[in-house]
Amino acid sequence: MPGLSLVKMLGDAKFASYRLKLPTTASWKQPKGDPDEKQYADGIGKDKQGAVPTLVPPWFFPQNNHKYHQDSCDDVGKMFKDFHDKALDAVVFAHNLWKLQAKFQNLQVMAVSAIGSPGCLNGPALEPLIKTAPSVAAMTGNLAKYRDAVAKGVSTAFKNWQDQVTVPGLPWYPAFAAFPGPMAPPMPNVPVPLIACVSAKVTDIMLPNTMKSEMINALDGGMKGGDKDKQHEALFDAVATVLAMAFTMWLPSQQVMLVMGKGPIPTFAPPFVPVGPVLMGDNIPVPGHLAA
Repeated sequence: MPGLSLVKMLGDAKFASYRLKLPTTASWKQPKGDPDEKQYADGIGKDKQGAVPTLVPPWFFPQNNHKYHQDSCDDVGKMFKDFHDKALDAVVFAHNLWKLQAKFQNLQVMAVSAIGSPGCLNGPALEPLIKTAPSVAAMTGNLAKYRDAVAKGVSTAFKNWQDQVTVPGLPWYPAFAAFPGPMAPPMPNVPVPLIACVSAKVTDIMLPNTMKSEMINALDGGMKGGDKDKQHEALFDAVATVLAMAFTMWLPSQQVMLVMGKGPIPTFAPPFVPVGPVLMGDNIPVPGHLAA
């Protein structure tokens, strides 16, 4: 997966687009004092009015534009932004570990072509890898619940894509069209972008809606303090939007390499038929096909 330092700003903008306010209670009203309602405004002081947010873009907006409300928005917004950034780092960490262990298996090699049905790409689940990533492993309380929801949501969407990956007769083994021997030894495939291995569920990782929905569904309803104002939906949408962009960039840039194909040449019959194509061959299913 590409570095997310620049893509993270997309999550900032996505969360800010919700224009969530603090205090969040919809029925909250500005306290009133004397009949002309100047007592509260005068009480906080002229120098405390018209505060400027420290986060750009701001993640929360104050109900009233004065220092105390703005400070609260900055503090809560920074907590949400820190979680957003750490959660994305955790997914990158988990994805890198997944790449080291992922492998293609049960391929059918027919002459130059490699054919793989859904399920031919195998790799570990992302959920435990995300939860134990250094950036989020120590989280507690509601942040831990958010972390677990992100881990489960991303893992589910990613597995949906992975389980439907196919190898649609790609010309991976040109030497197997006419090989001079009874058995073709293991040979690496011609490197191709991973996006060439099509999946019926590719939209689950290239569009944020599925990941966001899975995160929301996974969130523990017993969260301490609740989340009546749906702040978690904005947070999950921001995380999913960044990840969808990252996966969209990753698929065409990731190379599938070192898939070792082999197989028999049943038509080999020297001296009359000195060469022949590989038929009903297979591959060696060892990790490392996506490690590069």
